[in-house]
Amino acid sequence: MSWYNYVACFFAGAFLANVVPHFVHGISGNRFPTPFAHPPGRGLSSPTVNVAWAWLNLIVGYVLFRAGKVSPENYASLIVLLAGIVAISTILSFRFRQKMTQ
Repeated sequence: MSWYNYVACFFAGAFLANVVPHFVHGISGNRFPTPFAHPPGRGLSSPTVNVAWAWLNLIVGYVLFRAGKVSPENYASLIVLLAGIVAISTILSFRFRQKMTQ
């Protein structure tokens, strides 16, 4: 595999992990930050915007998953996908923890 396939694997993990909080908050009827809020990423968006943002993340994540050629036979692609999930999950946990304490 080429290097760009691994980049796609990493970002596939990041986008797919980002689906979860937006979808859960959206279908629960809760407001949650999105890039479309005012100010972007800090203000709260409506539940409908969160569901739409979750779907967009899912579509982009799936396209990158396919572009990354993730497969059970290629352990490196799975590890890089997992690294993307871990990275965005960790970054966002710190980001939202700081937001809640302000």
